[in-house]
Amino acid sequence: MKLKVIIIDDHTLFREGLQRLLVRHDIDVTASVSNGEDGYKAIEKNTPDIVLLDLRMPNISGIEVLKNIRQTRKNLPVVMLTTSDDEKDLIDALRNGASGYLLKDMEPDDLVVALKDVLKGETIVAPNLVQILAKFHQGDDTEINITNLINTLTPRESEILELLAEGQSNKLIAKNLGISDGTVKLHVKSILRKLEIHSRVEAAVIAVEHGLKKKS
Repeated sequence: MKLKVIIIDDHTLFREGLQRLLVRHDIDVTASVSNGEDGYKAIEKNTPDIVLLDLRMPNISGIEVLKNIRQTRKNLPVVMLTTSDDEKDLIDALRNGASGYLLKDMEPDDLVVALKDVLKGETIVAPNLVQILAKFHQGDDTEINITNLINTLTPRESEILELLAEGQSNKLIAKNLGISDGTVKLHVKSILRKLEIHSRVEAAVIAVEHGLKKKS
């Protein structure tokens, strides 16, 4: 069954280009609208799997649209797709229930992968914004436990965790390390299991917090 997506974005050229891109990747764009009001109607009519929502729109902002969607559809994944890498915008979106926060200049293939990860229940954030998440990540009594869990990683897993913190995709990690995509995927699964977490974003945050990110 095809993934069903609704696009809410006031920029017509971007919206139409995004729709063509998603359709080429066998994703069903059930509606593509320019404002929140039409977005609410489209959601009620089409029951999408994911909503792609612009942040800055006239009349009703993306955050307000997100809040309104959450009142009636608490479990519907909503991914902010924006040009803003502002710290406040990211935190506002996540605090109000966004399932992801991505930037419009990302690679098309990475967007498709991100949507599929969101559907699996992951929270996806643009790689260059991960350090902001780490800054706001709540520390608690589990800190020592996390350090112990990190110490259970193999040297290769630690290396891949560092690359995750840089926001590299499985494909890029595989290329850099000279291994297959499938091998990287297995290592990532093992990392998540050992760290007792559920997403690449959480892994990247932990890596940044514990100084595992490679120096550029």
